[in-house]
Formats: sequence, C-alpha cells, structure tokens
Amino acid sequence: MRRLELVLTRLAWLVPTLIGLAALVFAISHVIPTDPAAIVAGENATAEQIAVVRKKLGLDQPLLIQLLSYFRDLATGDMGTSIYTQRPISEELASRLPATLELTIAAVLLATIMGIPLGVLSALRRNSLLDHSMRVLTVSGLAIPSFWLAMELQYLFAMTFGVAPLNGRIDGFGPETITGMMTIDSLLTGDWESLGSVLRHLALPSLTLALPAAATIARFTRAGVLEVINSNYVLYERAMGLPASLITWKYVLRNALISTVTQIGLIFGVLLSGAVVVEAVFDWPGLGAFAVISIIQSDHKAVMGFTIWAGAIFVLVNLIVDVIHTLIDPRSVR
Repeated sequence: MRRLELVLTRLAWLVPTLIGLAALVFAISHVIPTDPAAIVAGENATAEQIAVVRKKLGLDQPLLIQLLSYFRDLATGDMGTSIYTQRPISEELASRLPATLELTIAAVLLATIMGIPLGVLSALRRNSLLDHSMRVLTVSGLAIPSFWLAMELQYLFAMTFGVAPLNGRIDGFGPETITGMMTIDSLLTGDWESLGSVLRHLALPSLTLALPAAATIARFTRAGVLEVINSNYVLYERAMGLPASLITWKYVLRNALISTVTQIGLIFGVLLSGAVVVEAVFDWPGLGAFAVISIIQSDHKAVMGFTIWAGAIFVLVNLIVDVIHTLIDPRSVR
C-alpha cells in the first residue's frame, strides 16, 4: 500500500509541475527580443502583413490571456503548430521521441556497464594507483564539454580511422517501422543489414553521452561500496569464510547500489531531455535536434512543447526510479 501511495503522490505532482514549467518557459520566451510573427510572415513582409500574422497567432493579446489560452489548448492536447515544419508540435515530438529514446537507452546501458565495475574495483583498491587514476578519469569525464567530446570522437573514429559514420541515424531507408526505435525494429523484422548500420551510427553519439554518465555512476558506486564494505554483516560473512567475490558482487553490491540506481534514473531523465548538443552535432533526428531548430527559429510554442514533454518524461522517470528503489530497499516505504 505504501508503494501505491508513493506512485499516486508522484503522479499528483505531475500536473502542477508541468503547469509551473510551462509558465516559466512562456515567460522566458517572451523576454527574448524576437518577433515570431515577423519570422512567420517572412523577411520581405510589410508591417501590415506582420500585424495580420500577429493577430492570427494571438500574439496581440495581453500575456496573461496568451498564457491562459495556451493552457486551455494544452488541456485538449493541442500544443500548436511548428513555425519551422508547419506540422502539429505534438506530432513532431511523438515522431522524434523514439530516436531520442534509442540514443538515451544505449548511452545509459553503456554508462552502467562501464561505471559500476569501475566503481567497485576503485573501492576495493582504495588509495591504490587504480583508485587515484579512476578519480582523475571521473573528474575529467565530468569536466569535458559534450560538444567538444562529440567533435573529437567524430574526428578520431569517423574522419581519421573511418570505423564509424560521421552523423545520421542509418544508411538507406531502414527497417519497417514498428516501434520507431530502429534497433528494435531491425530485430523484430530480422533486417540484420539495417541493424548493423543502426549500431554503427549509434556508437559515437551514445558513447559521447555515456562517458560523463559513466564517471558519475562510478563515483556513486565507489562511495556506496566503501560505505557498505565495512559493515557488521560483511565482516560476519568474511568470518564465515565466504569467497570475497561472492561477498562483493552478491551482498555488498546490492546494498551499495541503492544510491547508484537513483543516480542512473536521474541520468536517464537528464540525457533523455537534455541531449540537445549531441543530437545537433551528430545530426540525430530526435527531440534535441527539434529543440535546437525551434530555438533558432524563435518558435516559442515548439520550445514550450519540448520543455513540457521533457518535464513529463523526467517526472515519470523519477517515479520509476522511486519504485525500483523500494524494490531494492523495502525499508524506504516503511
């Protein structure tokens, strides 16, 4: 029952969170000194034509009326039409979400596979050369800007060695669309040629996102293992003569990963909603690329739509993380 109460409480906060988020982005978008009506009307439009467009878009109304009107449309699922693509914003976001999901899932899997073992080894060899090296690498991974890392990986693996594509998502037309995530669609349809192409294109952008995330996961795993490894029950298991590997990977790691799992969930939400720069550098057709285009075009409704989707995803991811946290540590719901 406590777990159900936790889920319902988190869901109850979803609506006010998104309302506040939309209001904040709306205010920021109207502070920027650009005129969406002039952009829609075109460079050669007259003042009268711009005024007609402004009235058609409702931009001649007071800000409060515009905000209330936007909330009314949002309640019916209408986010407006993109200035750049002339398509409904909700359709644009829905069509691009699978690409961002695919990239984010791949990055989080890579980061987890790299970060957890490195964090455990660093903790087991505390203050050794390996531990000091790991600390330097994790700090460096957190400090390196993602756009610089993306361009360096492109230069090294795509332009110098030619072992990975420079950008894009796939060569050719790709598999039949089922889920929108091309790796899964390739597996479901048995299109192995498309699967190989998708994985090659996915390698560099997912690695760019994974390296800083792996540094964070390694740091949290190390801290968790160091906290657990000297506890009484671990000392008892050692006294019982259990193998060190069994104690570490079965008993210590489960309790040490409580904070790490929470961090992985937060990383997933951050990457899913914030992989803007990486998607732009690698020309990845996801939510981030659409957000960049919308910002450049001063399409404030598209930017608000992206922000609301990102906020909703982040809240839902945190909800899933909280539920997983209760499964790992049932004491958290008592």
